Amino acid sequence: MTTKPTARRTRPDFWTIPSEVQAPPAPPPRAPSCEGQAPRAPQLRALARDIERWARELGFRGVGIADTELANYAPAFRDWLEQRLYGDMGYLARNVDKRLEPDRLHPGTIRVISARMDYLGTPPPAATDLPANDGSAYIARYALGRDYHKTVRRRLARLAARIDSSSGGRFRAFTDSAPVLEKPLGEKSGLGWIGKNTLLLNEQAGSWFFLGEIYTDLPLPVTPTRPQPGCGTCRACMTVCPTDAITGPRKLDARRCISYLTIEHKGSIPVEFREAVGNRVFGCDDCQIVCPWNRFARRSPEAEFAPRRGLDQATLVDLLGWDEYAFQARTEGMALRRINYEQWVRNLAVAAGNAPPDPAIVAALKRRRESAGAMVREHIDWALARQERPV
Repeated sequence: MTTKPTARRTRPDFWTIPSEVQAPPAPPPRAPSCEGQAPRAPQLRALARDIERWARELGFRGVGIADTELANYAPAFRDWLEQRLYGDMGYLARNVDKRLEPDRLHPGTIRVISARMDYLGTPPPAATDLPANDGSAYIARYALGRDYHKTVRRRLARLAARIDSSSGGRFRAFTDSAPVLEKPLGEKSGLGWIGKNTLLLNEQAGSWFFLGEIYTDLPLPVTPTRPQPGCGTCRACMTVCPTDAITGPRKLDARRCISYLTIEHKGSIPVEFREAVGNRVFGCDDCQIVCPWNRFARRSPEAEFAPRRGLDQATLVDLLGWDEYAFQARTEGMALRRINYEQWVRNLAVAAGNAPPDPAIVAALKRRRESAGAMVREHIDWALARQERPV
């Protein structure tokens, strides 16, 4: 049985990535084989193997199956919420019961199928390839191509529909718009472990990937657990974070995170963080770039994730030249639409204030100031003061 697609607002990735997508309409579920009886263990094991094969045919590079027991993750998550480390992301504090008990989100759920899709649309960066204040604009790698919600949503829907046509049952698929503890479920399903930077890490693929889930009432065999290599004594991600947002292993103060400040936060970026933002105008990848496990990452074969419009090599002058119409037109179908034009110019102004003195940047800032609102003007004035200060 399938459910209707629901359009929801997308969210960025922090402690958890709430996610949802539902499969397209499919024929009414058929009774399982064995003359209407529920699938037996051999059939379920065969179905699990088929699901892995179908998922790989659809472009997912890894898949696993977990039960719905998340009690071991509850204390850390509740403590994170109690400290209000989520900043303005109040949605993370809602529907906690549905996050921790999947069957409350989709009644009858007893298994979760987690799938991984690699997204790196450029050659993997070296551990030393950190963003530099050189007049360029850095956009997080996941946002350079097609909006991943569209790609992952479509593939998950096809996978869920194929499971339905094969075995019936009830299911619901998710990617980035519902209360789902995505990374804990990914960890339980054997796709990796949650690293010190709070991202899911895989020993063969690092962390440059998206996750999607299918909730189902089919009693599929769970993926056997096995020891994960973990992070050991490595603290590279904690050390490199420009704003010290990673306050301890697997502990993130989102209020300090550059991804939060440049995407989820709608107001003024606190002055004390502006210099640390550097040239990052949408998100931040530093904790992934330096992670030793990402030396095993590979470029994604998905053409949809390849950089669009040269945004992997964009300059601040170029992007400051976009008016709102250009912004809307040139980011259509991309995750960059997660922010509005006011946030876009705000972020560019902060990056411009961190760039080397450049008359072209000054001129671009002044042109953009003419039509800016009060919040953005304040950021532009901050940038102009830094650009025009005596050397």
